Amino acid sequence: MNLPNALTLFRVVLVPLFILFFYPLVVDDHTYWAAGWTFAIAAITDFFDGYLARKYGQVTRLGKLLDPIADKVLITAALVMLVEIERAPGWIVIVILGREFAVTGLRALAASEGVVLAAESLGKWKVGAQITAILMLLAHRIWFLPFIPFRPMGTVFLWLSMLLAVVSGLQYGLNYWRGGEGGGLQ
Repeated sequence: MNLPNALTLFRVVLVPLFILFFYPLVVDDHTYWAAGWTFAIAAITDFFDGYLARKYGQVTRLGKLLDPIADKVLITAALVMLVEIERAPGWIVIVILGREFAVTGLRALAASEGVVLAAESLGKWKVGAQITAILMLLAHRIWFLPFIPFRPMGTVFLWLSMLLAVVSGLQYGLNYWRGGEGGGLQ
């Protein structure tokens, strides 16, 4: 197993730890702080696993499979937890997660037809907006600093990530109907 794949697996392992810190037996701001740092470390591994895999030519089929799953599990867990503590509107989370299911299904369908739907740059911006939103909304719970409006800024980034999710989802749909990288569909 190479380092990029190990980082991806580490991200998956961090998800239950993040959830555990989010639901402590004794409600304590320190556990939310630990949840925030656990999420931040997991998000950082998302950057480094892809960067290292490309830089050192260690892109593997396992990594191509695990990386998007790890991303989706981490983001899904965080968004659902934020709904639980009333920091994220449930309907926005449903739109974001619905897009994830739809694009995953579309990519699987395209692959079964020999069509490659490459990752879109808007999708990468979407993930960045999601991570920023989640970190800010967690920071609001951890540090209430009146001069830093974490919650309003986090809410703006959550809306932005929803908008990017919808637009990039439509982009995937158009690419599928155009035939992706494998040629046109009939």
